[in-house]
Amino acid sequence: MKQISTDNGIAGLYEAAKQLPLKPGIYMHFDSCGHIIYVGKSKLLKNRVSSYFQSIETHGVKTKKLVSEIAKFEYIVTNTEAEALILENELIKLHNPKYNIKLKDGKNYPYLVLNVGDKYPRLSLSRRRDAVSRNVALYFGPYSSSKTVYSIIDAAKSIFRLPSCEKVFPRDIGKTRPCLYKHLGRCIGVCTGEVSEEEYRAVINKLIMFLRDDYTSVANEMKSEMEKAAEELKFEHAARLRDMIEALKSLKSRQKIVGSPELDADIFGLYCDNVSSVVSLLAVRGGRICDMTSYEFGADEILDPESFSSFLVSLYKTREFIPQKIFADASLFDESDKLTSEMLSETAGHSVRVLVPERGDNRALCSLACENAKEYAENKRKAAARDDETLLNLAQLLHLGVIPERIEAYDISNSGNQAVTAGMIVCKNGRFLKRAYRSFGISTDGMPDDYAAMSQALERRIKRAADGDDAFLPLPDLILVDGGKGHVACALKVLRAAGQDIPVYGMVKDDFHKTRCLTDGENDISIANHTQIFRFIYGIQEEVHRFSLSRMDTKRRKSVKTSSLTVINGIGEAKSKALLAHFGSLKGIKEASEEALSRVKGVNKADAENIFAHFNPTIKKD
Repeated sequence: MKQISTDNGIAGLYEAAKQLPLKPGIYMHFDSCGHIIYVGKSKLLKNRVSSYFQSIETHGVKTKKLVSEIAKFEYIVTNTEAEALILENELIKLHNPKYNIKLKDGKNYPYLVLNVGDKYPRLSLSRRRDAVSRNVALYFGPYSSSKTVYSIIDAAKSIFRLPSCEKVFPRDIGKTRPCLYKHLGRCIGVCTGEVSEEEYRAVINKLIMFLRDDYTSVANEMKSEMEKAAEELKFEHAARLRDMIEALKSLKSRQKIVGSPELDADIFGLYCDNVSSVVSLLAVRGGRICDMTSYEFGADEILDPESFSSFLVSLYKTREFIPQKIFADASLFDESDKLTSEMLSETAGHSVRVLVPERGDNRALCSLACENAKEYAENKRKAAARDDETLLNLAQLLHLGVIPERIEAYDISNSGNQAVTAGMIVCKNGRFLKRAYRSFGISTDGMPDDYAAMSQALERRIKRAADGDDAFLPLPDLILVDGGKGHVACALKVLRAAGQDIPVYGMVKDDFHKTRCLTDGENDISIANHTQIFRFIYGIQEEVHRFSLSRMDTKRRKSVKTSSLTVINGIGEAKSKALLAHFGSLKGIKEASEEALSRVKGVNKADAENIFAHFNPTIKKD
């Protein structure tokens, strides 16, 4: 790595850049504080880096801002442009530079997961590709929303008559009577034992084709199977296949036709303004749009053909399927860039071409993607404006000193005097920030006390912030507590003791358990006639109650499971947790053999015998 710095400003950097080699590599721009603010790649370092410091007036707004902050740059020569692209991606992930576009973590977008390593695979939703690491799994997506994923799961269950129950196969085969879905012909009926692994696997193979949007192959295979069944006089089976084909046709007909039936492609369009940039992706399968996803980048992030190629390589590392054709708007991609196509082909295992269509249907598709990006950006602006207006009105109503950009809300949930839990949710700029949600297990002596629990939760929250815990920073502009004057008084007492001057208001409910007003501990402030504020506060109150209740229920369930094991001789808290972690549930422990129990870390042979005997009292040892 070589570092170039100068005291002669832009002119000095330009002269230094002209000395770089005409070789492939990566470059890193630094600001005056030594922070990496941009990472780029080039097949000719000299030409690319020097271009930043000449004809600056021709640069876009974002690039001009970047250049104004560059104090020095470093570069690394690589053997090939492909090596430069890989290294660029790694350095962007490592340093998170201010001006580079960043692909959001895959967990923000849902995947469809099919656990093909199981004997009877089932579909599920996951926001992490490694969520089912213990099994071989196929991932499809990511999709634009969980709603899209669940609609696909519902369609797949309907078409292929997949089980909808919570039974685990083959463990639960033959243990219970078939459910209503089987009798209605809406389930294949694995629980009856009449469906072999091979028959189920044949259905799963069709499902995989369906999930890859290969409707034509699925329909043709079903049609051949139906004709064969009819010839063999298996009319009931033939009728089921006929219904499945019709359901498949119905689903396909609801998707917008935008091209020939042979067209499988991903289409990228761009919309930019001074606030942000949006890239929209239209997934076209069999000539139909089957999903749309938009990616938004901040005002400082530079989106040009160079950075877009890195974006594509990162994006398709997270996707199960890469089509042979990818169409991009001319503002996004330079068609002379052959490297990106080569890298994607290597990832996909088949030929992939990134193209910039200039006319015809494919050009129209790129324009449609651009329009979708513009629509997404405008809808985001409108929603942000509504949120800003609501927060401004709330600040005026409550006479706050600042607009509450960060709001925290607290609620207490308990099951009797057990599993007392305080939930904390966060609203940032009017939107729920779920990654910032936290819960606090509350220690109690005797009967539960909501006021004491609220005080304990806030004390711990403030202390964590004072200790420099990033998860609890920054402090909020406004605190809302689910309760009345007593809860507000408790919260204010904790804050004053900690030297914090944060406004606190209680969300008071009426006799029907609906939001009635806000209270500062002395005065009730009606929000009934302030529709925007009422909806906003009502949403917060419902969300914090849902969150605290869910965390309490999780804690209670764990407690019940653990306590049901600790009554067994020789089994304490540590062994209980180890058993639950190993088998996944109390039911799994109950059904385990002594040999399986003894394989759990920390559980000896005597423990295994005691556990087995506890759950199987009627079975006597020889």
